Amino acid sequence: VQLQASGGGLVQAGDSLRLSCAASGRTLSSYGMAWFRQAPGLEREFVAGISWSGESTYYADFVKGRFTISRDNAKNTMYLQMNSLKPEDTAVWYCAAGRYAGRLTIGTIDYWGQGTQVTVSS
Repeated sequence: VQLQASGGGLVQAGDSLRLSCAASGRTLSSYGMAWFRQAPGLEREFVAGISWSGESTYYADFVKGRFTISRDNAKNTMYLQMNSLKPEDTAVWYCAAGRYAGRLTIGTIDYWGQGTQVTVSS
């Protein structure tokens, strides 16, 4: 399985971006999926997750109300709509998939994407 993250870029504070994560190699319709991020010098952290059906979503407190995670199983793709971006959102953003039924953590990930850079200027 390969996960390809895209949609990152350089934006200003307050702008929006939409990240996409396309899966290839097999269908991920039975996998939970999630976005993580890693800023320089910091550990990788959970941002948002979504169940295999899309019925359950999970968010870190620092993005609630600003970001929306979604998925389209027919396209084998997951999305993250990011609004009201802040400079502290600057990081490499990773998509991931795992068979765990609940909120994914680093320890429950089976597949990682390669990461896409998001830079938010003040």
